[in-house]
Amino acid sequence: MLIACWSTKGGVGTTVVAAALALHLSRATEAGAVLADLAGDAPAVLGRPEPPPPGLAGWLAAGSRVPADALSRIEVEVAPGLWLLPRGPGDLSAERAAVLAAVLDAAPRPAVVDCGRVDREPGAVAAMARRATRSLLVIRPCFMAVRRVSEAPVRPSGIVLVTEPGAELEGKNRLARIGFDRVVGYLDQPYEVMFQHRDDDHQDGRRPESPGH
Repeated sequence: MLIACWSTKGGVGTTVVAAALALHLSRATEAGAVLADLAGDAPAVLGRPEPPPPGLAGWLAAGSRVPADALSRIEVEVAPGLWLLPRGPGDLSAERAAVLAAVLDAAPRPAVVDCGRVDREPGAVAAMARRATRSLLVIRPCFMAVRRVSEAPVRPSGIVLVTEPGAELEGKNRLARIGFDRVVGYLDQPYEVMFQHRDDDHQDGRRPESPGH
């Protein structure tokens, strides 16, 4: 399983959502979970030092010279059952992004990808978001963010709303007016992540249960 978390605007909490979801999966899955960091912010959010290179950028740039199973050599265990694939220095090459997505999707451990902004490095990031089992848009539904969503190169399969408590319905309605109505979770201040377990729960305005429930 491969879940991609992405946004169209910086500073909305994409890394927080990706890290929280990866931690939840690491506890819920016997095999653990993997957090692939394409944005470069995961170590800071997890309270860990920046791992030394090479990282995903180096693996992508190496092309076919590096086998797919070499990903395991750059993994860093950051919590019990959770392994981080750090970004590393350099640009993200789009040419091998499909291979990375396929390897992570086929692995026995579920993988969460922190894509960051989909327009920052659109080739690799958009490719990962398109090929993911679940593509989650993380958004604070302000005017500029909603406008950018309508122009994004990727159509999400689910949306995580970043909003103040009590403003969820307004944010959902604002997105629904432009055809984005698959809200599956919320990120409240101060960064309390809650995910819904049933896709139909978003239709009646109920708040989702937390991952631990």
